Amino acid sequence: MTQNLRPSRRDRFLPVELIGISAGLAVFVGLIVLIATREFVLAGIALGVTFIIALVLLALFALAFKPTEAEVEDIHEQDAEARAKAAQARQDGDDRPRGH
Repeated sequence: MTQNLRPSRRDRFLPVELIGISAGLAVFVGLIVLIATREFVLAGIALGVTFIIALVLLALFALAFKPTEAEVEDIHEQDAEARAKAAQARQDGDDRPRGH
């Protein structure tokens, strides 16, 4: 069983990267709208809408990536541990759902 439960630096900073890229796209669109229309309200709306849409789309793209072999192995280990604990609980006569 793997005892290294700390996420890698890349895993810890992925949300920051997604927010930063979304903010960069939003500022770009906001500036383009501001330069084209010279209306701050419209530029602010475009900035906000672009930020939200970009953040959602980037998060969905990040979820779509195939897990690495190490991640798949970790998932299988966790599933096996959960099955073993459930089987032990059934043998002990405790059929209550966990986590409640």
